[in-house]
Amino acid sequence: MAGRLKGKIAVVTAAGQGIGRAIAELFVAEGATVYASDLQRDKLDGLARAKKAKLDVLSNKAVESYAAKVGEIDILVNVAGYVHHGTVLTTTDKDWDFSFDLNVKSMHRMIKAFLPGMLERAKATGKSGSIINVASGASSIRGIPNRYAYGASKAAVIGLTKAVAADFIRDGIRCNAIAPGTFKSPSWEERVDTLGKEWGSKDKAMEMFIQRQPMGRVGDAIEIAPIAIYLASDESAFTTGTVSNVDGGFSL
Repeated sequence: MAGRLKGKIAVVTAAGQGIGRAIAELFVAEGATVYASDLQRDKLDGLARAKKAKLDVLSNKAVESYAAKVGEIDILVNVAGYVHHGTVLTTTDKDWDFSFDLNVKSMHRMIKAFLPGMLERAKATGKSGSIINVASGASSIRGIPNRYAYGASKAAVIGLTKAVAADFIRDGIRCNAIAPGTFKSPSWEERVDTLGKEWGSKDKAMEMFIQRQPMGRVGDAIEIAPIAIYLASDESAFTTGTVSNVDGGFSL
């Protein structure tokens, strides 16, 4: 079913690595015009046929300027995020504020900036626009040790997703979330290294992440991209306000 996104224009944040990179690459392969952004522009090197740009999703000015430059789109994929490690007793106000700014408010910024153009394009084409937010299994879905700020912020992402879906359900805009379990990515590898130093064993840290996945392995980023394709395509025209668990049984 090649060409499932032919003729569609998509924006993907945090497209330099991990889940964002896999989604951007598959969107390009399925025929979309892809605007790929990342805070570190060089991470986008090698992403063929995408329109690449540096973007700080923590900046209202930067996001608004980027949206004005890109124009009307069909698909918005909010991937940018940060995993804070800690409990309520070890999480500072700074940790909390940064987690919510990057994990939640960045999505608010992106949606607010791009939604007016999405509404216009949906009206003109007669086809629904699609917003896809990357949440997490560590959220309102399941509590995870040492994910206090992260879990709370990703629960907020799910609430944000449902609110947008409800507000624009009659206006040609769909909004859905994807809730991953543990996936291989450079940021995950950094967490393994950090925890390995704390525990004195990287192998022990790696095993912890693997064992908390019921399938007995962590996921590959490419395994989440097909769900994003479905939610971005016209195949999911009757789907909005949902949370797709792509987690190897993590939510069971």
